[in-house]
Amino acid sequence: MEAAPAAVMERERLTAEMSFRGDDAADAAAQPGGTERLPSIIIKIRRRLPDFARSVNLKYVKLGIRHGGSPTSYLPMLCVPVLASAAYSFVRLDVIYYSIDLLTCVAWLGTAMLLLTVYYFKRPRPVYLVEFACYKPDDQHKISKDAFLDMTESTGCFNDKALEFQTKITNRSALGDETYLPPGVQARPPRLNMAEARLEAEAVMFGCLDALFASTGINPRRDVSILIVNCSLFNPTPSLASMIIHHYRMREDVKSFNLGGMGCSAGLIAVDLAKDMLQAHPNSYAVVLSTENITLNWYFGNDKSMLLSNCIFRMGGAAALLSNRRADAGRAKYRLLHTVRTHKGATDECFNCVYQREDEGGQVGVSLARELMSVAGDALKTNITTLGPLVLPLSEQLKFLKSLMMRRVFRAKGVRPYIPNFRRAFEHFCVHAGGRAVLEEVQRSLSLEDKDMEPSKCTLHRFGNTSSSSLWYELAYAEAKGRVKRGNRVWQIGFGSGFKCNSAVWRALRDVPAVSPTAPALAPEKKSCNPWVDCVAKYPPKAYV
Repeated sequence: MEAAPAAVMERERLTAEMSFRGDDAADAAAQPGGTERLPSIIIKIRRRLPDFARSVNLKYVKLGIRHGGSPTSYLPMLCVPVLASAAYSFVRLDVIYYSIDLLTCVAWLGTAMLLLTVYYFKRPRPVYLVEFACYKPDDQHKISKDAFLDMTESTGCFNDKALEFQTKITNRSALGDETYLPPGVQARPPRLNMAEARLEAEAVMFGCLDALFASTGINPRRDVSILIVNCSLFNPTPSLASMIIHHYRMREDVKSFNLGGMGCSAGLIAVDLAKDMLQAHPNSYAVVLSTENITLNWYFGNDKSMLLSNCIFRMGGAAALLSNRRADAGRAKYRLLHTVRTHKGATDECFNCVYQREDEGGQVGVSLARELMSVAGDALKTNITTLGPLVLPLSEQLKFLKSLMMRRVFRAKGVRPYIPNFRRAFEHFCVHAGGRAVLEEVQRSLSLEDKDMEPSKCTLHRFGNTSSSSLWYELAYAEAKGRVKRGNRVWQIGFGSGFKCNSAVWRALRDVPAVSPTAPALAPEKKSCNPWVDCVAKYPPKAYV
C-alpha cells in the first residue's frame, strides 16, 4: 500500500523545507501549570521538475534518430562508393599494365548521376526566417504591480482570501511595473465584451504585421501565400485569420489556418505547420502570427487554481515571415534546422493539468493543476531526449552512449545516465516565459547559466507571460543586445496545455546588429520590429537577474 504514495512523491519531485516558528525564548515560554510549550515546526512542500538524470527512455532517442533523416538525405552518401567504383573501373591497376573498362565506368557514373538527380528534386526545401516583429502596446496600456492589485480590489469580485493570494503571487511573479493589459480589462467597471476583445486582437495583430510588412517590403495583398494564426482562447467567427485577410485584402488563393486551444506552445506548432506547407509549395511566403487574447479570458472568481493566470498573463503578440525562396537566403536572419513536437495528452494527468472550466460560481477560467510542474518536466525530458541526436555534437552523444552501455549491457551499478551538455549545441536559449518558478527549474535541470536564461527572465519582467509569442520577445532581446552572430544556433522551447512541449532550432545566417535608442527615428509608416529599442539598456535589472 505504500508503493503508490512513494511513486507519486518520486514523480512530482517533492522537496521539504523545515523551519521553526519564532525564536527559542518565545516558543519555549512557560505555560500554566509549570509546563513548557514545545516550538512549532513548519514544513513547506515545493514541487520541482523531475530529475532527468534518473531515467532516460531509449525509445525517444530512437525517435530522434528517425526524426533526423529522410531517405533522400542519405543519397549523397551513397554516391561516394558509387563514384569510387567508377574511378576504379576507369583505371584498374593490373600486374603489368593499366586497363580501361569504359562500359563499367559509364554504368557507375550513370548510377551516381541518377542518385544525385533524385536527391536534387527530392531534397527538403530550406525554410528561412526573413524577419519577425513583436507588438509593443502604447504606454497608456502599461500597468504596474500596485496598479494591478488596486484594479483587482476595486472590481469587488474577489473575497479577502483571493485578494491575498493574488497579492502574494504578484509580488513573487518577477513581473515588472511596465507590463501591458488591454483597455477593456483596465476600465472601471471592466468592459469585457466581444467588441473590446476584437479591438484588442486587431491592435495586436495589425500592429506587428504592419511593422513586419514595412520592414521586409512584402506586399500582403500579392506576396503572402500561406497564413497561420494561433490564439488559444479567443476564436470568433469570422476567424482571426479571416480578419487579417480582410484587413490586408489578401489574394483569394491564400491558404489560411487558425489554430485554437493549443496553449502557450502553439507558436512552434504554427512554425512546424508552416514548414510543412512550404515543403509542398515552392517559391512561397508564409506568415505566422502568435497571440493570446486577455479581454474575454479574465477570471472573476475565487478559485486559486484559476487566479494565477490573472497575475502573470499580459498583452502581446508576434508575427514572423518565413520563406522557401532561395533568393531570400541573402537577407534572411535565420534558417530553420529542426522542429520537434511532444504531446503527452494520452494520459489523464497530462490532459487535465491545464484545463478551461467553470468554477463553483459559474465563472469560466483556466485551472492549473498541482501536478503541472511534474507534467511539464516529463514532457521536457521526452522532448530533449528526442532532440538530442539531432543537435548534440558527436562527443556528447558518445558520452551518452557510454553511460547507456554501462547500465544496459554491462549492468554496472551506481552508473547514472549521462545528461548531455546542451550548451555545446546552442548559443542562445529561448525558454517560454511561463513563470519564474518554471524558468528557475528549467535552468537547474539543464544546468544552464544565468546568461543563458537572461532573455527569458527579462522578457517575463518587461512584458509578462505573453503566451506563445514570448519566444519571439526573447529572441528579440538577444538581437537587441547584439549577441546573435552568424552561425549561432538558437533553441526555442515552449510548453502548453494538452500537455505539449515543442522545440524549434534555428541557425543565424548573418550577424544581427544591436538596437540603439539613439538611432534616427523611423518614419511613422515604418515601425520598429524590435520591442526592446527604448528599454534594452535597462536590462538585465541587477535586483532580478
